[in-house]
Amino acid sequence: MTPSLGTLRAVPARMIEGWNRGDAVAFAADFAPDGELIDFEGTVHKGRDTVIACQQPLFDTVLKGSRLVRSQVEFVRLVAPDFAVIHHRFGMTMAGEEEPPPSRYFLQLFAMVRQDGRWEIATLQNARLVSLESAMALDAQATA
Repeated sequence: MTPSLGTLRAVPARMIEGWNRGDAVAFAADFAPDGELIDFEGTVHKGRDTVIACQQPLFDTVLKGSRLVRSQVEFVRLVAPDFAVIHHRFGMTMAGEEEPPPSRYFLQLFAMVRQDGRWEIATLQNARLVSLESAMALDAQATA
């Protein structure tokens, strides 16, 4: 059975809805029970329950009122009948902000697996989009 690419494209949108409500359970609903979230700093959170346990305190404190905006699925690719990848970009605003600053744009690469007829996130890699110029400026500040 060939999956609808629309079904896969909907995964980032559901995650964003959960994030924007500050609901870690909804945010992590599409993760496989043993799925991994790799945050933009490189920390690996193993398992849906761990993702929820790490994310909810952030939603309740430092990320309270934050929103993911300007979501764009760049592509969805079916690699094998039960394996797909999704490439997604978005920005993040903190409470009270209208637009994300340039330093708060991200990309995500989802590795999706179909198990028991349901698409689940096996691994989600987050990366912050930082220009080479910005990275060099940060490096220069760190060594100054």
